[in-house]
Amino acid sequence: MQRPEAWPRPHPGEGAAAAQAGGPTPPAGAGEPSGLRLQEPSLYTIKAVFILDNDGRRLLAKYYDDTFPSMKEQMVFEKNVFNKTSKTETLPPLGEIAFFGGMTIVYKSSIDLFLYVVGSSHENELMLMSVLTCLFESLSHMLRKNVEKRWLLENMDGAFLVLDEIVDGGVILESDPQQVIQKVNFRADDSSLTEQSVTQVLQSAKEQIKWSLLK
Repeated sequence: MQRPEAWPRPHPGEGAAAAQAGGPTPPAGAGEPSGLRLQEPSLYTIKAVFILDNDGRRLLAKYYDDTFPSMKEQMVFEKNVFNKTSKTETLPPLGEIAFFGGMTIVYKSSIDLFLYVVGSSHENELMLMSVLTCLFESLSHMLRKNVEKRWLLENMDGAFLVLDEIVDGGVILESDPQQVIQKVNFRADDSSLTEQSVTQVLQSAKEQIKWSLLK
């Protein structure tokens, strides 16, 4: 069987010159294998993470790109996702996968909470699921296995710290809950030491003022 003649490779600048002159240009992807072109790998895996209560109200949310630039668009998206996913009677322990609005969504429920991790339509579900699992297990450790609305609301600062250790700007930083908890505890201890240092400085200043007045 005769091998088909390959499309000639243009010399540097030849394609642009032909386009300006109105001449024919080689088709895009010439010389590449036919079929679907693979998506370029990206570190920016996560589009959003949010937690809703069992009425679909937002408790915690972070968006990492401009897919939903306004608060109103985010809330509408969350409500639509909740309506699509909350009707499942029982969710698998590791979570469930849904495809909605050109995006891949992994989610799981815990008592009166729904946890969601959102990626693009071509994103690896296992990567998204690793973030969801890490988030849930980290919160479970922080909340002493009481992953429910009441305890989440009382520990919201810690919940945001957990999320920030897992995802930053859409990039997955950590998927090991033990590492996340260690880093969160370190940051909390560091913050506590800073507050204590400030208190000590203020107390020392008060003592100096008091003694200077007594002199």
